[in-house]
Amino acid sequence: MNHKSTAISELTKGSPDRFGYSWDHYAELLPDHEEQFLRWTGLDKDFWRGVRFVDGGCGIGRNSYWPMTYGAAGGVAVDVDDRTIGRARSNLAGFPGVDVRKQSIYDIAESDSFDIAFSIGVVHHLSDPDAAVASLARSVKPNGEVLVWLYGRENNGWIVHLFNPLRRALFSRLPLSLVHTLSWPLTALLWCGLRIGVPPGPYYRLIRGFSFGHLRAIVFDHMIPRIAHYYRRAEAEALLSRAGLVDIRSTWVNHNSWSVIGRKPIGC
Repeated sequence: MNHKSTAISELTKGSPDRFGYSWDHYAELLPDHEEQFLRWTGLDKDFWRGVRFVDGGCGIGRNSYWPMTYGAAGGVAVDVDDRTIGRARSNLAGFPGVDVRKQSIYDIAESDSFDIAFSIGVVHHLSDPDAAVASLARSVKPNGEVLVWLYGRENNGWIVHLFNPLRRALFSRLPLSLVHTLSWPLTALLWCGLRIGVPPGPYYRLIRGFSFGHLRAIVFDHMIPRIAHYYRRAEAEALLSRAGLVDIRSTWVNHNSWSVIGRKPIGC
């Protein structure tokens, strides 16, 4: 089986159709998204000046939007659902330097072309994370960087052991309209808990200030995927190492997720 056929097969095991539904409902760019982007990448705004990037699994384009406002030269944003692509093109219409493509993260066309390739909140929903990271690594120049943001296993025990089995057995199988309806009472429960400081931790302090609609988008996104991997630090770093990347650094974001970045060596 050729690589393209494999990629199509792998995509059917993921959740692009389910996230397409979500992005179509929650397509507005919010100021809160910028703070999330800065935390997820761990890179300051000056890093992006003059940079060309690839955004693997761009969603509504919000993680391409912020680099462009910081002075990035341009880049490529890829995703596979028509609704998602439509929303991304609309949100990035003011930046003609960003090419929004209907293309799988497994099949990024360029090689040795970009200063950085990143994928935020996507790789942990794929059936072949190694192939996705290898594709990102192929796309960057020698000495270019690859960054992925991943769900962490540390401090997420209640999600891994309680919520995740429920997601797999029930929510990931139900019609999306029904799951969306069910997300309202779960969001209300979270909203009430946040008001009294439960659960504790930096992530929950951050989202305490989010609107009910933004919280619902987060809850819904956790309910719908068919696949959700949760990585320990060593596992997250090994994911980039297996793609041939070096100088790997990891940041524990909000004490519940990992931002991992590595460099493509010269001659690779």
